[in-house]
Amino acid sequence: MMNELQMIADFSNAFGPSGFEDEVLAVARRYAPKDARIEEDSLRNLYIHRAANTGDKPIIQLDAHSDELGFMVQAIRPNGTLKFLTLGSWVNSNIPAHKVRVRTKDGGLIPGVTVAKPPHFMTDAEKNRMPVLDEMSIDVGASSLEEARDSFGIRVAAPAAPDVTFEYDEKHDLMIGKAFDNRLGCAAIQATLAALGNEPLSVDVVGAMASQEEMACRGAVVTANHVKPQIAIVFEGSPADDTVVERWLSQTAVHKGPMLRHIDARMITNPRFQRWSLDLAEALGIPVQEAVRSGGATNGAPIHLSNEGVPCIVIGLPVRYIHSHYGIASLSDFRNGVRLAVEIIRRLNGEIIRSF
Repeated sequence: MMNELQMIADFSNAFGPSGFEDEVLAVARRYAPKDARIEEDSLRNLYIHRAANTGDKPIIQLDAHSDELGFMVQAIRPNGTLKFLTLGSWVNSNIPAHKVRVRTKDGGLIPGVTVAKPPHFMTDAEKNRMPVLDEMSIDVGASSLEEARDSFGIRVAAPAAPDVTFEYDEKHDLMIGKAFDNRLGCAAIQATLAALGNEPLSVDVVGAMASQEEMACRGAVVTANHVKPQIAIVFEGSPADDTVVERWLSQTAVHKGPMLRHIDARMITNPRFQRWSLDLAEALGIPVQEAVRSGGATNGAPIHLSNEGVPCIVIGLPVRYIHSHYGIASLSDFRNGVRLAVEIIRRLNGEIIRSF
């Protein structure tokens, strides 16, 4: 049986900011079904074709994005610290005072710290405002540009990502780690394929791990046009709201099941596919949550507009504090998300898909 926790840990710990997802794809290849057909393209999108696919059935695309929020070195300052840009949508106040790993010219990863001016040297005005990105640095310990370049092996455009190690609190069913947005989705694709095995289905299944979602969903534009699905399920590490809104408004709480969103900033979820999936979850006793989002987006945005239009739902796995160095999520929510996807796939056929 697949060791889900170890798989999630391996995906979470992998280095893979947007555009540099290679290590994540190596993990994906390791956990893919041994008999699957695997493809990879120049954007580092990975395609996992189920061995039992026949080529003459409707295709369901299982989507997740492999990238995480990160940074890119823009320049090396004379004092050896690294001026950087963000890869993905960070809140500036979340960036300083954390460990990161920076990729060197030889492909190795070295530790660094995201830093800002210490309070001892700040003016009162600086202490009372949001930190500015240009005032921050990544410090790897070098004391000059030459040392950073020649001894530490740092180059312009070097990527960096949070340095966080996955942990699991079994007593409280809580996972803590980085990149749950969206390595939980990558693990969910693998767990779904493992659960289906080679059982007969009325659809062909293709898992597609898309790159660069945090940079305006770029990879999924390509995956949708490559797979050409008739229907799609997007797995996403979705921002949990149970610690930031009033209880009556919370729609994405940890420990209450996956979240199926009806709308976000870039997609109105196909209401027929959504209702069918919610009704199925209720009939099978799978806990789910429904959300109406005023902002945010997923790979569902480019996928549902691809080809001639694709019915698409998002199975969101609640994660507290995404787009920061640490996330908190539940293994039970992950398992219920996978279970729902598996049961949906088992029941889909051409007639049902056409009804959506």
